[in-house]
Amino acid sequence: MSTPALNALLEEAADTLRQLATFVATLPAAQYTAPHGADARHAIGKHVRHILDHYEALLAGRYDAQAVTIDYEHRRRDPDLEQHPDVALAHLDHLRARLTRLGQRDTATHRLQLAYQAGDQMSPLNTSVERELAFLTSHAIHHMAIIALLADTQGIEVAKTFGVHPSTQRHWQNSRPSHHEVTS
Repeated sequence: MSTPALNALLEEAADTLRQLATFVATLPAAQYTAPHGADARHAIGKHVRHILDHYEALLAGRYDAQAVTIDYEHRRRDPDLEQHPDVALAHLDHLRARLTRLGQRDTATHRLQLAYQAGDQMSPLNTSVERELAFLTSHAIHHMAIIALLADTQGIEVAKTFGVHPSTQRHWQNSRPSHHEVTS
């Protein structure tokens, strides 16, 4: 069933979603939906919804006799998730619980493939739960960095590590001078 790599990736995904939930919980709806950009098409809520859509696509894979197909192209795009922070928070909690159960599934019984459209050609690509979790964490962190920028324009403070990839956080931690070294 679960491997150390899968467990580590599930923990990173859960931590990422927990960090997002902690931030969303601080926002009133007006800040969550505030329009940004020259054409006002950006909002914190839209980026949150986009992140949630991608995790949902992994968990909603289509099963057939031989494979599970993940399709990020045909996501739900629920407007309630981008307009109501309380709805997004409930969905974040639900997703984290479902991700935990993902680690308890036997992933070896079905081949995993990604439905990928290049131009007008649909091509199934072989993948793994581990690879998709790594992608989803990186994807979420990327959008959380954008969310941090949008929050900054509204004067909303975010945690120092919000929108920072776990690998960068590990680098920061490993690069800190020890208390025995002289720093300048």
